[in-house]
Amino acid sequence: MQNGNHQYAQRNVVIKDWPEGDRPREKLVAKGAEALTDAELLAIIINAGSGKLSALDIARNLLTTHGNLRALSLRPVPELCRFSGIGTARAVSLLAAFELGRRQAAVREESDDAVASPEDVAQRYIPRLRDLRHERFMVLLLNNAGRIIRECVISEGIVNASLVHPREVFRAAVTELASSVILMHNHPSGVREASREDHLITRQLVKAGRLMDIPVHDHIIVCGSSYVSFAENGWLEGQDQ
Repeated sequence: MQNGNHQYAQRNVVIKDWPEGDRPREKLVAKGAEALTDAELLAIIINAGSGKLSALDIARNLLTTHGNLRALSLRPVPELCRFSGIGTARAVSLLAAFELGRRQAAVREESDDAVASPEDVAQRYIPRLRDLRHERFMVLLLNNAGRIIRECVISEGIVNASLVHPREVFRAAVTELASSVILMHNHPSGVREASREDHLITRQLVKAGRLMDIPVHDHIIVCGSSYVSFAENGWLEGQDQ
């Protein structure tokens, strides 16, 4: 299949002139999206060729340069636009598709909204946070059944105690009548270690939660594809002292 398509491309045959079973769109309809290669899926998003390049040629060029889909998904629009056949509209479409994939990976069925462990939370949010180039601090609001009823972004950029204020963290918790909260942020560096500032922020927010009777169940730090949990490490005990 791959070799056949390459031969068509070498003869500058456009995708619409390929045998119907080899065209990415028709192949998806007939066999399902899982039957397509990464390049074929990208070609569908790219939608059309440019000059002597088919959409599949452009997709293969992107993958050859970046190695895999995850690496490609981290490229900004200006960098993608340097590729022949990729303009702003196509670059935006590609990044939108990658972001949808991240969000879909984080979605659980309604029955799975209850979180039983730090790993439950981490696996839900790692796809959304691991590739961010900046720090994002979030608070997850839980009801008395332990289900996440809402998530709130508190700050973007460098996470420190001056930006993550208890007032901002617990305002939504009070409005939504949350029974408890889970704190969460990411380390863009991927370093799997809680910093002194992370401990300071946690101590400050645990104290505030105690006063408001809205306990902090955990502070989870996403570090690449892994995570650090204050609860798992026993670091929450004594944070309110």
